[in-house]
Amino acid sequence: MRPATLTDTYVEGTGTHHRYRILIPLLLPLFIFTDAMPSPCHHRQAKPAKPFSSSTPLPAYRRSMAPPPSKCRPALPARLMRCRCCEDTLGVPRRRAQHHQQQQFPELQLRLQDAPPPPRPRRIVLVRHGESEGNVDEAAYTRVPDPRIGLTAKGRRDAEACGRRLRDLFSSDRGADDWKVYFYVSPYRRTLETLRGIAHAFEPHRIAGVREEPRIREQDFGNFQDREQMRVEKEIRLRYGRFFYRFPNGESAADVYDRITGFRETLRADIDIGRFQPPGEQSPNMNVVLVSHGLTLRVFLMRWYKWTVRQFEGLENLGNGGALVMQTGEGGRYSLLVHHTADELRAFGLTDEMLQDQMWQKTAKPGELNYTFMTNGQSFFDRFTNHTEYS
Repeated sequence: MRPATLTDTYVEGTGTHHRYRILIPLLLPLFIFTDAMPSPCHHRQAKPAKPFSSSTPLPAYRRSMAPPPSKCRPALPARLMRCRCCEDTLGVPRRRAQHHQQQQFPELQLRLQDAPPPPRPRRIVLVRHGESEGNVDEAAYTRVPDPRIGLTAKGRRDAEACGRRLRDLFSSDRGADDWKVYFYVSPYRRTLETLRGIAHAFEPHRIAGVREEPRIREQDFGNFQDREQMRVEKEIRLRYGRFFYRFPNGESAADVYDRITGFRETLRADIDIGRFQPPGEQSPNMNVVLVSHGLTLRVFLMRWYKWTVRQFEGLENLGNGGALVMQTGEGGRYSLLVHHTADELRAFGLTDEMLQDQMWQKTAKPGELNYTFMTNGQSFFDRFTNHTEYS
């Protein structure tokens, strides 16, 4: 019997019968019908097909398969089969059907139409959760998984008070009657409960959206925690360094930095494409709120403003229900000094050099660089003691 993996091919409309014997499961995906043209990877020319006429006898198994010659369809130009290398498509953009473009997100459609970029949110507000059961009783971590630690009664009051302060802040802008708020929240119970308490201060039409974001969760301290062992580990962390010390079966602040880097890129992309803007709206009065945890928020600030490890280790923790406000300045960049005073930021742990950079952020435009800020080079070199000589 004839092998099941071999076949002949009849080319319709050409009046010819080409017999190609092809290994279907292995070779057929490599062959593509294309217009006759030289191939970069197939140097042997195809043999001309033998003419086929009605007098040419067909094998018995082909007589039942061959379609009758067409009398009404015009003859199509003969095509050759061409083998293509994988390099043929490297760097060549794929053609997309028109209906694919119609399925794109509306934000991308705005960019495709050369529309002006959407306005940046006016503020990015960092909120620490309210007082939790673990804040008042560290033994709770020995019997309850960290993600399931909830708020105390005081913590729920912290969250509601935070919501009222945020509402007063967002509604204080002149001519900003259309202000809205968009939330990113850690999936831990205490942050979700904090978000619910904050939301008591807002009408539904003021909330543009909520996204649960696992990358802004608490630092992982390692499953169920032994109270005495955790006390020892935290003492070791003070000697080793708060940024690099990794808890057994848990994370270091450096590990949190890595996942916060990914979240920051997502947040910047959402800002650039106007993810927070409802369809058809371009309001500059949008506010973004991150409801997260103390160390995670400090790492977020470190990553956003490119602070050094030493600068990070000098920062204090936010209080339960506390908030830090990054607000756009005159040039459009986010600065902590637009809303907070220098004394408030010093209490949080910012040094004079960090405050000078925040002052520059108040007037700078997106894309500009502060070439005088220490993390750009000078303070890393001992011989650059007199900065005025190199300014």
